[in-house]
Amino acid sequence: MKNNNRLEINRTDFYLVSFIGASFALFSVPIIINLGIPIITINVFNVFALVIFFVIFANIALGLAWFIGKKIPIIFQFAKFAAVGAFNTFLDWGILNLLMAITLITSGVGFSIFKGISFTIATISAYFWNKYWTFGAKDKSNKQEVTRFIMISLSGLVINVGLASLIIYIFRDTTLVNSAQLANIAAASATMLSLIWNFVGYKLFVFKK
Repeated sequence: MKNNNRLEINRTDFYLVSFIGASFALFSVPIIINLGIPIITINVFNVFALVIFFVIFANIALGLAWFIGKKIPIIFQFAKFAAVGAFNTFLDWGILNLLMAITLITSGVGFSIFKGISFTIATISAYFWNKYWTFGAKDKSNKQEVTRFIMISLSGLVINVGLASLIIYIFRDTTLVNSAQLANIAAASATMLSLIWNFVGYKLFVFKK
């Protein structure tokens, strides 16, 4: 197990994935509020239950991925990337929904600005999580690596904000969902595409060994 960094698992991994699980639950709160899901009531007990559930789920998923990774090493690394992706996705959505809830702005230029802010914060977070945890880099950040990261991230930002804003524009008159729900659908669609782009770019271009 010590021969391949991607197959190592220790307490730190479980601490980090527990933090991710708890954060995932907390970031989901403003999203649930904005979506107005009637079957979910936001109170202290339910939030606590969400935190416990996602912490347990994240630890089980990581342990299972490590076990499978002993046969297929890439699985464990991908599981870390998926956990980091989930964390930063809900960081992105959580900040977006918080800004919308505070300002009551859910479309137009204001939405695009909020999406840019939330995506940028999530991307900065993704850099450090992926560099030091997902890909297990031991070296310090250097100019070349940061430049490549910025290139991939900026292009991902254009894809993310552009697609989200385009969906909002195209379906702005729909009556199937309200404006907050449409904003989250747009954010989800944009996030899926930008995550694929970022994974390929980070692994093959930024953090490749």
